[in-house]
Amino acid sequence: MQPGFVEVAGLVRRRAGIVLTEDKGYLLETRLGPVLARFKLASLGALAERLRSLPGEALERAVVEALTTHESSFFRDGRPFEHLRGALPKLLSRKAAGERLRIWSAACSTGQEAYSVAMLATEVLGPAAAQRLEILGTDISGEVVARAREGAFSQFEVQRGLPIRALMTSFVQEGARWRVRPELRGMVRFEERNLLADCGALGRFEVIFCRNVLIYFDAPTKTRVLEMLARQLAPDGVLYLGAAETVIGLTDHLVPVPGERGVYGLAARRAAA
Repeated sequence: MQPGFVEVAGLVRRRAGIVLTEDKGYLLETRLGPVLARFKLASLGALAERLRSLPGEALERAVVEALTTHESSFFRDGRPFEHLRGALPKLLSRKAAGERLRIWSAACSTGQEAYSVAMLATEVLGPAAAQRLEILGTDISGEVVARAREGAFSQFEVQRGLPIRALMTSFVQEGARWRVRPELRGMVRFEERNLLADCGALGRFEVIFCRNVLIYFDAPTKTRVLEMLARQLAPDGVLYLGAAETVIGLTDHLVPVPGERGVYGLAARRAAA
């Protein structure tokens, strides 16, 4: 076993719920190099010793951020956004005048998912009605949350999943980067949030995206996160998971939406509670 693996894997599991198996040991070498340099540690063994003898918030946070996967793209996987295209008008029609339709992009990474929702809402509902949406993006990493707030993306990032028409209408070019237009950035806010922490203060949402996150957790942690999401989901709301993720066998508070892959709603008794 790689020196330091047990200590680092234990930290990441405790703080982020992520399970690192021994075959992922190469990640420690490739991703923790900058952390070792920043904290003037000579090796992974020295890092493990520091974590044992003199742990600190800054060091632990740096290790977790380095080993958290931040993969994202605009309109990723397509199908959830096609479902949302049909669901948005219905969900908004059920809100009273002056009420906002609330959407949560959990584990939002650098913000592409949340901004994709803002672009889709503006297209489907029109700019005025889309302003009735409140879109929240959260991530465990403060570094990627800062990037998401900035709303600026490289040429490579905007080429991944973003239709050229959306690029022209929703972004402004600034040198080598593309920045989301202010009216869309104004629809979205971002904050640092750990899905293993108490999220009750966030309130309820009609739409929750939590995609390609559960795959990194063990079964008990998946159940814990899914049941938290069920508590945050409005009775008529929809939850989008990744194509390789499911609620089956993990919780009875959420059920698949018939005929849809990766789309879930509250079980009848939970929705009535």
